[in-house]
Amino acid sequence: MGLFLLLIMIVVPIIEIGVFIQVGGWLGLWPTLSVVILTAMLGTGLLRYQGFTTLVRAQQSLAEGRFPVAEVFDGLCLVIAGALLLTPGFVTDTFGLLLFVPQVRVFLRQTVGRQFLKSGRVKMWSDGPGADGRQGGGQGGGQGGGQGGAPVIEGDFEEVDPASGKPENRDGNPWQRGDS
Repeated sequence: MGLFLLLIMIVVPIIEIGVFIQVGGWLGLWPTLSVVILTAMLGTGLLRYQGFTTLVRAQQSLAEGRFPVAEVFDGLCLVIAGALLLTPGFVTDTFGLLLFVPQVRVFLRQTVGRQFLKSGRVKMWSDGPGADGRQGGGQGGGQGGGQGGAPVIEGDFEEVDPASGKPENRDGNPWQRGDS
């Protein structure tokens, strides 16, 4: 990963300088600089608008009791897009503008999600309707829902004697779980 980042830090500026020279030769100095400044201003406006919209969607998801996975991913993409648009250059601006397109973010989210699931580092499951609207739409080996789709909460418990308020000793074994 470190080698990859080093390569990006070397290759991207070289590409940007080459593109600047080509565009500057074609448009001239001041129009080229104007385009760079215009894309930075456009990126700031898009970031504000789409960032606010994403925040509202995340709040709605939380109010519905769902974790806003899509909204968090979109927010991350928007932060990266804003950083790319504020970085002077035509190549970074192109990638930044692409990240503002919702369909591009959906494609990236699905691709990255599949890669995480394949790697085995992330497991997802759901007791509620999935993205396709069907019940139990999640993936992975999760617990099913209770009656009526109610969530299942796993845990350990001890039976307590109501008279003494102390845990009951089952079969003389103080370490025996109460759920067996």
